[in-house]
Amino acid sequence: MAEATRLSSNGTAQRGPYISVITNRTTNLLIRGTMLFGVGVFLALVLNLLQVQRNVTLFPPDVISSIFSSAWWVPPCCGTASALIGLLYPCIDRRLGEPHKLKREWSSVMRCVAVFVGINHASAKVDFANNVQLSLTLAALSVGLWWTFDRSRSGFGLGVAIALLATLATQLLVYNGVFQYTSPDFLYIRSWLPCIFFAGVITMGNIGRQLALYECKVVQEKIHQD
Repeated sequence: MAEATRLSSNGTAQRGPYISVITNRTTNLLIRGTMLFGVGVFLALVLNLLQVQRNVTLFPPDVISSIFSSAWWVPPCCGTASALIGLLYPCIDRRLGEPHKLKREWSSVMRCVAVFVGINHASAKVDFANNVQLSLTLAALSVGLWWTFDRSRSGFGLGVAIALLATLATQLLVYNGVFQYTSPDFLYIRSWLPCIFFAGVITMGNIGRQLALYECKVVQEKIHQD
């Protein structure tokens, strides 16, 4: 292996190519995580506003602390989860050696985000005859989102697993009185909530994959130039 450091002509130490690449990867990882966190916080504020305005979710008055009618802890939690999901998806892809079957473009990612927002909007604004019909409709839309913008087995598996964990965590929060759902029909929550979680996981996974792909292209170009 080449030396980690070497002396330049004036006797000062320089980082070797190996250390330089590792440093760049660490920096890029932090940048990607920060960007994913910001996207998660923004979507949490916007989507939670839809739910609160429709009186789907109710927070106690003493924890309302923003103009978006969202409890202070919701955006940071969603941002952290978004960062972890967005970083996990490309990592799992590399581990499994499962390349993405669809052509990755930012326009496709933006369409995925738009569909996810639309699914959430439908859960809050569209009136259905009963909760079963609403849940089945959102389930079909969520699977359609995965099929249109993902189609990977790892993406589907992670989406289902994380959606189940998020649903369990939400059940515990509602059980302990942190907030509540109006007209719960699945224990303490609404039956369509896992569908929203699944669609959100797929969306953040696609954003994470696109950021990782862009990073890979930049690193390869830099190595080629060096």
